[in-house]
Amino acid sequence: MRAFRRPLLAALLAALAIIGGATAAKPKPKPAPKLAPPVTVFAASSLTDAFPAIDSRDTYSFAGSNTLAAQIMNGAPADVFASANTAIPAMLYAQGLVEKPVDFTRNTLVIVVPKTNPADINDVYDLAKPGVSVDIANSSVPVGSYTLAILKNMNLTAPILANVVSQETDVRTVLTKIALGQADAGFVYATDARSAAGQVTVVKLPAWAQPKVTYAMAVVTKSPNQTAAQAFVKEVLSKAGQAKLGYFGFLPLPSGSTT
Repeated sequence: MRAFRRPLLAALLAALAIIGGATAAKPKPKPAPKLAPPVTVFAASSLTDAFPAIDSRDTYSFAGSNTLAAQIMNGAPADVFASANTAIPAMLYAQGLVEKPVDFTRNTLVIVVPKTNPADINDVYDLAKPGVSVDIANSSVPVGSYTLAILKNMNLTAPILANVVSQETDVRTVLTKIALGQADAGFVYATDARSAAGQVTVVKLPAWAQPKVTYAMAVVTKSPNQTAAQAFVKEVLSKAGQAKLGYFGFLPLPSGSTT
């Protein structure tokens, strides 16, 4: 009986050795890829809601595109600059302050009035009526220059500018003042109007009068986080990033124009 047990025990030990060897030979799991470190993004005010939704880890500074560009020119520590137009990034690129800009989304302009619409504004022509107060952004801000372009396209520059009571430093200030009833109407991006849907009423502008509202961004040349900054740009241009922008009402670029 003992003679029978010995080969059985030997067989069991051999089997355990094989199992143990197989376990030891298992490859170690690969470590999770390291995420790019957060970057500092200087971005147009109209991107206040969309950019943090694309990447919540980064640090954002939102203001008028011209204001942010001036800060970069004065050496402010930024990794990425995102403007509500293409002209300002192109200017910074010509000065060697940013890498080559890339277009990443589009927008349109609308008129917003307080929710109760006390001045009974139904179209852009109503803004020329006596006694109507209009708020716009300063012409140095992209939304301000786009506003002037629309007025010029519709031959309404003189009569509507005569009713302008304030010129703001960014589009969000215009939106806030209209929502608070501090003016009868204002010109903002469609995306900003959407963000305050419960506080303002939208009056559409004719499509034929709209200028081309294209946004561009670029990595700041002196950024110490070049790789992470480039990763953020790629993230915005990615399918997921573009879907987030679309969720907030931004418009896609023509096919192939983000490359």
